[in-house]
This record gives sequence, structure tokens and C-alpha cells, in this order.
Amino acid sequence: MEQYYYSFNDYLREKYGKRVQRLSLNAHFTCPTRDGKIDTEGCIYCNEKGFSPLVGTRLSLEKQVENAIDFAKRRYKAERFIAYFQNATNTYAPHSKLKKAYDIVKHFPDIVGLYISTRPDCIDEKKLDLIESYSSDYDVWVEYGLQSVHDRTLKFINRRHTFHNFVEAVDMTANRNIKVGAHVILGLPGETREDMLKTAQKLADLPVAGIKLHVLHVLKETMLEKYYNKGDVRLLPFREYVNIVCDFLEITNPRCVIFRLVSDANPDFLVAPKWINKKSEVINTIKKEFERRHTRQGAKYAR
Repeated sequence: MEQYYYSFNDYLREKYGKRVQRLSLNAHFTCPTRDGKIDTEGCIYCNEKGFSPLVGTRLSLEKQVENAIDFAKRRYKAERFIAYFQNATNTYAPHSKLKKAYDIVKHFPDIVGLYISTRPDCIDEKKLDLIESYSSDYDVWVEYGLQSVHDRTLKFINRRHTFHNFVEAVDMTANRNIKVGAHVILGLPGETREDMLKTAQKLADLPVAGIKLHVLHVLKETMLEKYYNKGDVRLLPFREYVNIVCDFLEITNPRCVIFRLVSDANPDFLVAPKWINKKSEVINTIKKEFERRHTRQGAKYAR
């Protein structure tokens, strides 16, 4: 079957030649937009209950890893694993606390990767020194939550950082033995197709090795839900999202790993759009659209 985009599974098969499973972990960190450092409200769309089964867990990191490995071996026949620090901002803590968390990888010989999700304004050279120290033994990624290159959008969704902060973080990170990932949300309030493709172009001009695409969706108990209920937010329909994803990926570097094509959510907390949880249908429709266009990721990439 023709490969229309460079998927995360493609990357793992190339690198390891066997089934590798990513293990989502909650290290009990918080965010500067929640704990009062710069705000207390968080991003307008964020409710961890909507995407993480580990919210509020009392399990230690070691127990989380043990449980996740056992499940992945039984369910997916996985042989190697990636420790993925997902919940909250996973560089937002003192150096000693970060090291204690990341060192969990050393306790499990089948772990081959360390992936850290964070904000671009919560990184510095000392933290990157620590993260890079794992790179001789592990595949190390830092995934920065960008969401959009447009500062007006970042202000509205209460990210409380700028695109410039993201560029600075990428510049600090990419010249090390660390791969840079970017989180992007398509369909953010007020953004046009052209705005979203501007994000794709800006990322194509940066040393970003991986992109995770999300579609804006409404979760219960968020500020976005209040806006949505008042009719102030338009959500992307299924077909429009498919077309924008294909447009976005055509601009993207063909060797940039696509970690995810669409987000999903816990049905108990998802308000809209419901179609996001039909993940296989979304992915297959994106592939069919690429086939219809006779194109693929990177078809319009230019540096």
C-alpha cells in the first residue's frame, strides 16, 4: 500500500524493526497556567479527563510503567517501549524532580525511548542538558505545545506564550541530540484555512522532526464549552478537516514524522464534534483524499 505520509509507525519500523509501544505516563507535574505562576485558568480547551486515563492516579511512575508494559505486551505483542511523559508540562519542575522522573527509563531494559511533552516557555539550557544526557542510550524527543504560529490565537486560547517562545525553544533544542516535536491544533477559533497553512509553512522552515495534529474539539468543564454553548465557536466539519490535513501535510517536510492525524477524546467528556472518535474512518478518508489528489506529504515542500 502506498504511504501517503510518514507515520509514527513507519518511523518506529525503520528504527527498530519490531513492535514498539508508547507508554503514556503521569509524573504529577502541573502547568504555569494552572498553578498561578502566570495564570490559574489553563488553556481554554484543556481538561485532562478528556484524554488521559491517568488523571488523579496515585500510582507511582514505576507502577504505571509496569502496568502499561504488561498491557502492551498482551494487547499489541510489543517488544520495546517508549516512556512518554504526557500529562501537564513535563519540564515544569526543579532539576532534581525532573531527573528522578526521567530516570524511570533506567529501571526497565525494554524501554528504548524517552519522549517529553512540554511548553516552549518551560525549557532552558540546564533542563536540556539533563534531557540530552539520556540520548546516548535512548531515542529522545521533546514535544513542544505550539498549537498555532499566530500570537492572536495563542492569546485567545490562553496559552500565555508566543510563537517567538516556540522558535527560541526549537533553536535551543534542535542543535542537540534531541529530536523536536510540535503539537498543532487545526480549527482554532478565528483561524482560516490560510492561517492554518501558515502554521504548516512556518514549521516547514524550522528543524522540527515530528508533528502531532489535533482537531479543535470541545470537552466538558472547559472555557471552550462555554463559548461553544453560546454559539461563539465554529468547529471543523469532517470533510473540511480532511482537506485541511492534506493541504497541511503537502507543505510539510516529507521526512517529518506525523505522530497523529487526528485527536480523539473520552466519550464521557466529549461535547463535539463526535466524529473525531471515528479515528479509522478519518485516517482512511485522509488517505483516499491523497489518492484522489495524486499527492502526498511533502508534495509542496520547499526550503
